[in-house]
Amino acid sequence: MPELRRDPVTGRWVIIATERARRPGNFFDQQSNTFDEDQECPFCASQEQEIYAVRDESGAWQVMVVPSGTPLLHDSKKFKRRGHGMYDIINDYGVHEVVIETPTHTANMADLEIPQIQRVFDAYIARSQALAKNTKFQYVLMYKNYGWAAGSRRIGHARSQIIATAVIPANVQEKFSGAKKYFEYHDRCIYCDIVRQEIETQKRVVVETEHFVAVAPFAPRFAFELWIIPKNHHCYFSKGVVGYQEDLAKILKEVLLRVKIGLDDPAYNYVIQTAPLHKTKKDNRWLTLEEDFHWHIEVMPRITKTAGFEKGSGFHICSLPPEDIAEYLREVEIECLS
Repeated sequence: MPELRRDPVTGRWVIIATERARRPGNFFDQQSNTFDEDQECPFCASQEQEIYAVRDESGAWQVMVVPSGTPLLHDSKKFKRRGHGMYDIINDYGVHEVVIETPTHTANMADLEIPQIQRVFDAYIARSQALAKNTKFQYVLMYKNYGWAAGSRRIGHARSQIIATAVIPANVQEKFSGAKKYFEYHDRCIYCDIVRQEIETQKRVVVETEHFVAVAPFAPRFAFELWIIPKNHHCYFSKGVVGYQEDLAKILKEVLLRVKIGLDDPAYNYVIQTAPLHKTKKDNRWLTLEEDFHWHIEVMPRITKTAGFEKGSGFHICSLPPEDIAEYLREVEIECLS
């Protein structure tokens, strides 16, 4: 029978439609994620646009940050906000950057070595800290699109993106508000409580390391949605991850490998959920932000599609219980990571 589950952070209800369930191994991305290796890759020759780079001892770049070739926002303009009758308008003020994750033509981050993934996190940290100096920016979003169904182009070069915006995105603000309400009632961080309960029960844990745990969330929006949550509390990714980059790289690689092998290399997105950049004395919404929010990474394989009911109602439908998802991914055989 179907079951409704409530997301403890946002309050969003999810339908676990077990009557639609398939065996976990039968979930596959219906679109091929093969890449045209003969296509000219713009990311192999972007050095002249360098914004930031992580280099090895010889000075050769290992990770490079460049401006997006198709930016959604522009940092060359002045911030302008105006009214249009009852409506609010802000010009396209912001930053849109691409993080080229390796000099080699490797498509999936799952295939990068752990030290290389760690360098990607180092680039995220450096750019987040640099962008935070602009007081007009309210939020920095770091995310990855891998595969055609996830919104990526058919270019086989691993990369992710960074966008700084002058407003806080609605989906992110929903998480802040939910975490704040939980803290006001319980005087505890909801994500810390999730970590404790999931480690205690082990039913939805996929991977656990010294400093992180990867879980299938209790009320998943999508089949095989996974959260990577640090065990140590911190609201800001760029500060809280410092000193733990290697362990985070290890768990993210293992999660992505289990998804790749277990689901036949599907498209996926991941998003780093972190706290907003600036608090003001006039804004009382985030007074307890350091205590109530907890940065984390959400990994979302793109193997199902939303339809009219989901889009019209706000419900998400997941056709597999997260307990089965976690069990299946735990059993996926991968090579030992060292």
